[in-house]
Amino acid sequence: MKKIALFPGSFDPFTNGHLDLVRRGVELFDELIIAIGTNSSKQRYLPLDWMLAQLETLFQDEPRVVVRPYQGLTAEFARQTGARYLLRGLRNTLDFEYESAIGQANRQLNHELETVLLVTSPTLAAISSTIVRDVHRFGGDASLFVPFALPPVM
Repeated sequence: MKKIALFPGSFDPFTNGHLDLVRRGVELFDELIIAIGTNSSKQRYLPLDWMLAQLETLFQDEPRVVVRPYQGLTAEFARQTGARYLLRGLRNTLDFEYESAIGQANRQLNHELETVLLVTSPTLAAISSTIVRDVHRFGGDASLFVPFALPPVM
């Protein structure tokens, strides 16, 4: 059976830390779906269509990586795509507590879904999408933290 994993998130924006997890994840799974979800408690900083295009370009030479938007429950999207694994990254102990709770809830919603946690590479552990958004919003050099150029601040 093909091992399909979802790597869910808002990816607003997709960071070098996310890229590292994707590169490591494709070594573990036959297919990795970067699943860009809609977070009902957040308004996107960068347009979803723009982010989809950037990721499709970034991974155009990696056939095991698929980029898909989704709405609703991650556990249900996993069922729809045939994914039996969720790939998540851990930067610190706060991430562990959050990811543990989310992983347990997803497992209750989809009994075939297993969460796989990878510890973030030490050089990338301080990067978060929130930090990158603030650097970009206030005119800093966000190129240090992302694998592609961000659009000009609007």
